[in-house]
Amino acid sequence: MPITLVQPGSPRSAVVTGAARGIGKAIAVELVLRGYEVVVTDVDIDAAERTAEQIGARAGLRLDVTDPDANAAVAAAAREIAPLGAWVCNAGVLFEGDLTAITTGQARAMVEVNVLGVMWGVRAAAQAFREQAAIGIKGGEIGIMASLSAHAPVRGLATYAATKAAVLSLATSLHAELRKDRIRVHALCPDGVSTPMVDAMDPEGGTRAILAAGVMYEPQQVALALVDMFGTRRVYRTMPVWRGVIGRTATMAPRVAARVDPVLRRVGAMRLKRAARRTD
Repeated sequence: MPITLVQPGSPRSAVVTGAARGIGKAIAVELVLRGYEVVVTDVDIDAAERTAEQIGARAGLRLDVTDPDANAAVAAAAREIAPLGAWVCNAGVLFEGDLTAITTGQARAMVEVNVLGVMWGVRAAAQAFREQAAIGIKGGEIGIMASLSAHAPVRGLATYAATKAAVLSLATSLHAELRKDRIRVHALCPDGVSTPMVDAMDPEGGTRAILAAGVMYEPQQVALALVDMFGTRRVYRTMPVWRGVIGRTATMAPRVAARVDPVLRRVGAMRLKRAARRTD
């Protein structure tokens, strides 16, 4: 049984963005188990409401994370349920393809959702935490879903990787900015996760192959790793650690990484083929 993060008699609410499915849903489930009054948010309101009812959350609300005012409105709605205790910036989008191949709209969407969406969510949460501190309810948790790609060059995902590197950098700076307010910031950088986003990738594409060359996690594993950082001073974690070491090494030696990349993709492609044969 998970250890509760909410003190008896002192309820706290928690907001999870992009929580109708996948990693966000798993995080919402974990927070419900930890005692939070969870608000499931998603751009798809019907899916958000269905998920909220299914997992025992308090509410399902529509949230376009690229809208600063909408983030603030959700924070206010959560505080009507209970003082805000946690905000998880999980919503994200990914479009495969080189920077020169993806459309302007796809590039803009990744930056607006993956980076600005996190910034507006953090700002709404921090403002709520500070207002609560003025009436004696101090502190709070902010979780940010980054990615292993934040650490390494990833051919075919340059824009996506750049957005995840940006939010990892944001998390480390926010840790310093918000520390005096007892607001803890945590970022998680997992390898591949079995989600609809990954399932929708081209099985013959290089991106799916490079993921298959690493470690594929289930959403529940990622959710547990993120929520386990709540209440601690840990700012970020990479899953698995050895892939993070390889990724950071590749960043420091990009020419070597460029030579190794095709080898890893061949390994991943072979794994995908073996998996396909097992399911036939």
